[in-house]
Amino acid sequence: MAQFLPQQIDASTIRMLIFVGGIIVFLIIELIVPYRASSVSKVKRWVNNLSLAFFNSLILHLVFSTTIIATAHYVTTNKLGAMNLEYMSGLPHWLRILIILVFLDFILYIWHVLNHLMPLFWRFHRVHHSDLNMDVSTATRFHIGKLAISAVIKIALIYFVGIAITTVIIYESAIVFCAQFHHSSLKVPRWLETVLWILFVPPSMHRIHHSVIRKELNSNYGTIFSIWDRIIGTLVKVVDQSKIRIGIGAYQDTTKLNYQHLMVMPFTKLV
Repeated sequence: MAQFLPQQIDASTIRMLIFVGGIIVFLIIELIVPYRASSVSKVKRWVNNLSLAFFNSLILHLVFSTTIIATAHYVTTNKLGAMNLEYMSGLPHWLRILIILVFLDFILYIWHVLNHLMPLFWRFHRVHHSDLNMDVSTATRFHIGKLAISAVIKIALIYFVGIAITTVIIYESAIVFCAQFHHSSLKVPRWLETVLWILFVPPSMHRIHHSVIRKELNSNYGTIFSIWDRIIGTLVKVVDQSKIRIGIGAYQDTTKLNYQHLMVMPFTKLV
C-alpha cells in the first residue's frame, strides 16, 4: 500500500483544508450576520460537534482512507467500472466528472432517505438531527457508525462506477462545502435564496429538513442538488422559516446531548 501514500496525503490534505476553511469562513459570517440567535449554548454544541468530527476523521482515516485511494487507483489502472466502458471513456473529461457527480448525488439522496425510513439507519442518523440549533458545526455532527457504512458504500461505488481519485476528491470537496453552506445559520439575500432553490440546496431548504415536525423532517433530502426532491416529490417549500423549531421532539434535554450521550444514542431506545 506504500505506493498510494503520496496520493493519500494529497487527498487528505485537500479535504482537510476545505473542511477547516469552510468551518472558519462560515463561522465568521454566522457571527457577523446570523440568521437567528442561539437558543442553547453555542460553545457546548461546538465542543460536542467538533469532538465527533475529530474522532470520526481519525477513525475514517485509519480504517478507510487507504482502501478508498487503493480502489480508485485500481479501477483507473485496470479500466474497470461503468465509466471506463468504451462508449463512456470517449466522453470529454469534464463531462465524465459531471455525470459522476450528478449520479453520486442521486445515490446520496437515496441513502439519506433510507436513513430516515429504516429504523436501523435512523438510530445512527438521529445523532445528526438531535442538534437543537443549526449552524456550520451541525455539518460535522455524525455518528461514526453512519459514516462507516457510508464509507463502505463509497468504496463499492468507486469500484462499480470506475471513479478516479481526482473525481473522488472533487466530489468529497463539493459535499463538504455544500453541507457546510446549507447547515449554516447565516442570512442569505432573498434573491439569492430564490435562485438557489431552483437547482441547489440553500440554508432555508435544509432548515426545513431539521424541523421537529415529522412532515418537514421527512422532506428536502438533497445535498448538492434540489432536483431529486422535486422529481421524487419530497420537496417542501412553503414553511414559515421564523417558526421552524430545530431538533427532534424526544431529545430536548441539553444535559443528555453531550458527546458521550451522542456516542451511545444509536444503541438506546429507538424514538
